Amino acid sequence: MNIIIAGGDGFCGWPTALYLSKQGHDVSIIDNMARRKWDEELKSNSITPIADLKERVEKWKELTGKEIRTYEGDLNHYDFLKEVLRQERPDAFVHFAEQRSAPYSMIDREHAIFTQVNNVVGTLNVLYGIKEMVPDCHLIKLGTMGEYGTPNIPIEEGYLEVEHKGRKDVLPYPKQPGSFYHLSKVHDSHNIMFTCKIWGIRATDLNQGVVYGLDTEETQMDPILANRLDYDGVFGTALNRFIIQSTVGHDLTVYGKGGQTRGFLNIKDTVRCIEIAAENPADKGEFRVFNQFTEEFSVLDLANKVQKVAQEEGFNTDVAHLDNPRVELEDHFFHAENTKLRDLGLEPHLLTDEVIREILRTVMNHKDRVIEENVLPSVTWK
Repeated sequence: MNIIIAGGDGFCGWPTALYLSKQGHDVSIIDNMARRKWDEELKSNSITPIADLKERVEKWKELTGKEIRTYEGDLNHYDFLKEVLRQERPDAFVHFAEQRSAPYSMIDREHAIFTQVNNVVGTLNVLYGIKEMVPDCHLIKLGTMGEYGTPNIPIEEGYLEVEHKGRKDVLPYPKQPGSFYHLSKVHDSHNIMFTCKIWGIRATDLNQGVVYGLDTEETQMDPILANRLDYDGVFGTALNRFIIQSTVGHDLTVYGKGGQTRGFLNIKDTVRCIEIAAENPADKGEFRVFNQFTEEFSVLDLANKVQKVAQEEGFNTDVAHLDNPRVELEDHFFHAENTKLRDLGLEPHLLTDEVIREILRTVMNHKDRVIEENVLPSVTWK
């Protein structure tokens, strides 16, 4: 298949591009390098050194003989996007190209507006581009489990059967997003669902949990192919952040009580889920929702797991409960369905002590790159 990866220079997009290329698909990347610019803005960095995109794809071709074409530009620039679609004529468009950090969206008014305009308008442009240029193309959109919030009932995969005053219907599952970033994803989902209905777009919305891990088989082939790994209070996700904190002698920073429970998955499962969605496309006019995670943990569960492995590796670290910078429930019911991807063949990589140990040992090689003042949260919701 011809597959475009928008956001293909990022944490999820880069390993996905390599994996799909290795599987024999004809892959191209769209990226505006925004994630690298946000590092400069925040005076932060990836703990792993990352090569520029040109070097990365050249090394991939040298090692495998497979070409990944790159287009540097912004989905908010519609003429650019249309030209890429005209040249590539993709069978699938994988859309990672959004501002992905809840804290970044909550810094101030400008960052909230940027996040929503960048994400919502970019996705609208993709929808119009598919309609006008490649109407049979399958949109595979990265959503988030954070669209649902933490309702006191089980979370279904996109839809809920409701009985009300003697009548029944199947309706989109209610959304309770917890940041301006998560709201942008909800707006995307509504826009995609609407265009599936009116234009016959075929789309899969992957409501992904929190991703952990660093390497896939492909990114381990050469240091030039290394993936980024974030640890700061703005872009670092819980598990990766805890592992990095443990290696530099920092307390593991649990926000509030630590009972906040979420769905998690390994980066190796992210790339496989994209392959499953691509090879089993939605029907024309279908808006399909998969909950893309493999296990559920509370934040305190994760901190305790990391603390145990860190101590076995000779790092004595404490768990510290910080005042929660977010406005969220810290003790709540959480259960979500995630059977659709498994039914299509996903075999999950589960979070074992060995998985944590592998990430920790990789991090140890680069711990001199940690900017310690960036580890603590600096953005508050209030």
